[in-house]
Parts: sequence; structure tokens; C-alpha cells
Amino acid sequence: MTMTIADRNARPRLIIAGTGSGAGKTTVTLGLMRALAQRGLSVQGFKCGPDYIDPTYHTAVTGRPSRNLDAWMTSAEYVRDTFEKASAGHDISIIEGVMGLYDGKDPLSNTGSTAEIALVTQTPVILVVDVRSMARSAAAIVLGFQQLEPELNIAGVIVNRCGSEGHYTIVKKAIEQMCGIPVVGWLKRDEDMSIPERHLGLVPAIERGELEPLFQRAADVLMEGTDLDLLLELAASAPPLNAEEMSPAMTAHTDSANAESGSYSDRNFNSVIHVNNRHVSYAVQPVIAIARDAAFNFYYSDNLELLEAAGARLQYFSPLAGEGIPTDVDGIYLGGGFPEEFAAEIAGNQGFLEGLRQAAHSNMPLFAECGGYMVLGETLTDREGFSFDMAGIIPAKVQMQKKRAALGYREASSVQDSFLLKKGEVLRGHEFHYSTMTYRDEETIPYAYETKGMRGLKQEGYAAGNIVAGYTHVHLGSYPAAARRWVEHCLAYRQERYMQR
Repeated sequence: MTMTIADRNARPRLIIAGTGSGAGKTTVTLGLMRALAQRGLSVQGFKCGPDYIDPTYHTAVTGRPSRNLDAWMTSAEYVRDTFEKASAGHDISIIEGVMGLYDGKDPLSNTGSTAEIALVTQTPVILVVDVRSMARSAAAIVLGFQQLEPELNIAGVIVNRCGSEGHYTIVKKAIEQMCGIPVVGWLKRDEDMSIPERHLGLVPAIERGELEPLFQRAADVLMEGTDLDLLLELAASAPPLNAEEMSPAMTAHTDSANAESGSYSDRNFNSVIHVNNRHVSYAVQPVIAIARDAAFNFYYSDNLELLEAAGARLQYFSPLAGEGIPTDVDGIYLGGGFPEEFAAEIAGNQGFLEGLRQAAHSNMPLFAECGGYMVLGETLTDREGFSFDMAGIIPAKVQMQKKRAALGYREASSVQDSFLLKKGEVLRGHEFHYSTMTYRDEETIPYAYETKGMRGLKQEGYAAGNIVAGYTHVHLGSYPAAARRWVEHCLAYRQERYMQR
């Protein structure tokens, strides 16, 4: 099957979902992306949920930024609009699921699951099933997945870890007889082909091209046993996504705690703002410095685009390359990543650390999350017990540990007014880290958020002056007004600097 430009309005698309974590959906996704790209198709990748690593894989394979789709952190309207915009002009979109097809935030609903994204985007699902040590039982598994959510379009199955072609044939006959959908392909049992564990050096390895042989191997194995033409037909069977039927704006969750709503459609930032209750006309865009390299690389594309839509100009720099905070900037964004893997290099870049201190001292808006938050502390001790001096802006020490410290969705309610949020306003996001932050004086911590997760409420982060930092990775699409307020404060900071000259 050949796709042409004329077919693109139909938005051909598939979701690659698994029966559970480890079923093989990432291997299938990457193999399919590479195989389709080798056919000359333009492939756009997406990832269900808040994960940063899988989109990095997608980007390496397709050559274009992958996007997160998360209807809990944002909204169904936001997800549809994100998908519609990002898929435009591409031959096919491949969406990788998260965990099992129905696993998400709530065990009693589809909230936060791959199934939710499939329903929101009306995307056919290809279910990846690990069929080790089973035959007809595989049909029972697929049948159960079909019956749990009848509105879901499970369009086909790929079986993984087959012992032989004969094993595949048996499983295929059983599934197709009982479930009425095609088994479009199979992958043989090959432990050497498994995606490596998400060790902390993984992103740098991707950037160095070390996983290219693995990506190609996944494509070769997939093409050997899969009917790509049938997959393309199933992708093309997805109903059209007409722009007129989409939400004209990326609408955030309407949370009663948030007094004002924000829309992605507010793309023109008004250069006349209120500063000290006066109208100030200022033509120059505020500039936000973004640390971006192997140590700081966890950023939602949406966050960066929302800042730009609010009027900011983004300037990237690399602390690992020895660069300091760029001159003439009006705000700093330190994202998450792996600073513990590069603690010696970061500690050795005194220009960068001193620039952070000067920014904090001058009351420049400074936002840091997870890895960036860790760098604002006094010291960072790695897993081997080596300690490195950091910026010393937050009176706390960071300790890496082998056991995961936190994982899950978060509702982050601001406990005080800041350049990002007013007290009581809420951003949604997620938390995932292996470090702990220990403050010198637990009694006087100016917390940034009260976060709500599966285990209840807790105080989290640090907010003082124009610093907002914490472990929570926030999604500005959950409350775009925060992005506008951030940029407004950066512009006010810029205007104040120029008035002082």
C-alpha cells in the first residue's frame, strides 16, 4: 500500500498497546517506525502518558520530535488538538501506549490509560501479546481485552516471543477464530533484541548513536514476520480528523482551584502589560534561558511551545559544554534529566553555578524541576558516595539512592503566590526520581507545592523570591495561564533592568 500527500487529511494512525508492561510494545513501536521510515514514509511519533524516555527513542528513529498525549495531565480537547496539529503533513502517526492497554491512574476507569487516548483520538489499536508458553489461551487474553471496553477499536494483534513459526501459526488461528481480528505479525523469542533497562546513561547513549543497531534489528525482525501493508490499511481505516471538529484551542482541565482558564490559542502575547499597576509598552521579547544537554533534557515540547506562544524567546545553552547562563536573559528554566551522571562536570562549571546564584540574587524568574531542582541544592552525592558542590541556592543536600524515591501523577497546588501560580492554583504533572532532598531546617522550608498523589498529600519543592523549584514535572498545558504569567514576569524583569540602566 502506498500513501500519498492526498491521503494525509485522513490522519492514518495506530496505537501500539501491550497487555502489560514488558509485553514488547516499545520494541514493536520502534521496529515499526523504522520499517515505515525505510519505506519512505514520514512518521510522526507520540507517547501515551508522561514518560520522557520513549519519546527520545521515537525522535532518534523518526528524525522528528515525538509528542506526549496525556488526557489526565491536560484534557481530551488538548490531546485531540495536540494530535491534530502534530500529525499534520505526515504520512502516518504511531502512538506508543503506556503499561497495559487499560492501566492508568484509576483501576476503576480508563483515566490516564492508553485506552483513553485511543478513544479520544479514535485510533485503531494494535495489541501486542507475549505468547510465551501458551497457545489457545492467547485468544482468551485478546477476547478479554476486547470485551472490557466495547467502544475501543482493537483492530489487530502482534504476538511477541513466539518459540517458532509453528507456534505463531497455532496462536494466530486461535485468536482469529475467537476474536474476529487479524494477527498481523509475530516476533520470535530473541532476548538480545530487548530494549535495555532505562539506566541513567541511556539518553546520552541514544545521542551518541549507540542504539542504532538495536533499532535496525527491531525493524528487521518486525519486517520478517509482519504484514506491513495490512498494518497500513488498518491505520488508514481510522476515521478522519477534521480541523473544524477539533477544539480551536488546547483547553486545559477546568479545576475549581483555578480561577482563570488558559488557552493555547492565545498565541499573540500583548506587549502592553501591567507593571506596578501601570501600563508599560515594551517591544522587546523577554528571553528565557533553557539548559538543554545530556544532563538536562526532560522537557515537554508543549511547555516550550506554550512559553513561546505567550511571547517568550527561548535561548538554549549547555552546562556540560562549559556554557554559563546566556547574557541578557530574563528567566531560566532548568528541566529534569541526569545531573547525577554528570555531577563532576556541573560542579566544575563555576560560570554556570555562579550565574544561577546571580540570577537568584537579582530576583530573575527561575524555574527548576527534578534534575534542575537538585542542582539548586548545596551538594549532590551520587550512588558511589562522591559528593559535589552545586549552586547552593536551596539550603539542602541531595542524595542519590538505588531505590526509587517517587513515581506517579501529581496535582501540584501552589502554597504561596509566585511568578508561576497564585496561591491555591493547580498544575498537573508527574514525579519520578531516585534522589532525596534533605533540608538543613525542616521547620522553615518555603514549600512550593502541596502535591496530591495516590498516597495522599505532601509538601514539596521550594519557592522563595522569584524561585520556584520541585521534584514535580509540571505540564503547563494543564493550566496555560501559568505560562502566560511566567512570561509576563520575565518581561517585567526585563523592563525593570532597562529602567535601572
